[in-house]
Amino acid sequence: MSVTTPKGPHLAVLPTTAEDKTRARAQVLQPSGWPVPKGYANGMAAEGRIVVTGGVIGWDDEERLAEGFVAQVRQTLGNIAAILAEAGAQPEHLVRLTWYVVDMEEYLANLKELGKAYRTIFGAHYPAMALVQVVRLVEKAARVEIEATAVIPR
Repeated sequence: MSVTTPKGPHLAVLPTTAEDKTRARAQVLQPSGWPVPKGYANGMAAEGRIVVTGGVIGWDDEERLAEGFVAQVRQTLGNIAAILAEAGAQPEHLVRLTWYVVDMEEYLANLKELGKAYRTIFGAHYPAMALVQVVRLVEKAARVEIEATAVIPR
C-alpha cells in the first residue's frame, strides 16, 4: 500500500489574536506559498447568519450623492456599516465585498485615500473582495457601487 501526498497548494488559516479566539468569527483562507494579499483576502470561511446588501452607493438619507470618488466610497462604506448594524453585524463580520467602479484609473489613482477611508469605517478587517469596472451605474452620477456579504457568528 502506498501513501500519496496531495499536490497543489495547501490551505492555511491565518492566526487570530487571543481575544478573537474567545468568539467565533470569519477565518481568512490563505493557500500556503501564495503571496499574502494587501487590502483583501483570497478567501473567507464562516458559519452563522448571513447578511447580504444590495448594491450600495454613496448617497445620504436624502439621496444626495457625495461629491467626488473618495467621498462617494466613504459614504458607501458608511452606508454598508449602517445596513450591517441593522442586522446586529459589525464590519469584522464581512466576508465579501464586490466593488463596481465606473473608472478603474480613478480607483487606482486614489488608493491611499481609499485605504484611509476604508480603515476609518471598517478597521483593519479585509474580507474577500472583487473589483469590477462597469460602463455606468443606475444613478448616472454614482462613481462606485458596493455589494457586501457578512456572516454573524451563532
